[in-house]
Amino acid sequence: MLIDATKIEAFCAELRKNGKNIVFTNGCFDILHAGHVRYLNKAKSFGDCLLLGLNTDASVRRLKGENRPINNELDRAEVVGALKSVDYVVLFDEPTAESLLGKVKPDVYVKGGDYTIATLPEAKTVQANGGRIEFVNLVEGRSTTNVIEKIKAAPNS
Repeated sequence: MLIDATKIEAFCAELRKNGKNIVFTNGCFDILHAGHVRYLNKAKSFGDCLLLGLNTDASVRRLKGENRPINNELDRAEVVGALKSVDYVVLFDEPTAESLLGKVKPDVYVKGGDYTIATLPEAKTVQANGGRIEFVNLVEGRSTTNVIEKIKAAPNS
């Protein structure tokens, strides 16, 4: 279910009022692959509901370059939102999820194992709001960039 970013603070307060532990993660999730699915399944295991912050098309372009995303934000939201591990999706346009995290105030913030507390821009915001941070190991060789490169290298049929 796609949640309007302007209503996310009240939405999360209602979840908490109903006794739910909120897990939050974020990313581009452009071309979904097994690494994404395993990551999101593990993220969900840290709490009652998983809220995924999805980068808008404009923010993906700023992060990944003019040729990305491959899939537009509403398509990406629909695909990740259809996974059983993802309960809610919210779009965000900022370079990091700090502002969104200040509104969500998750019990647990999950990021890939390529980050550390020292390199995670959102760490202070999460900790200031009483949340904990969990890192999930990435699946070797699984990335959207690798999928794109494999497609580019495939012989024309």
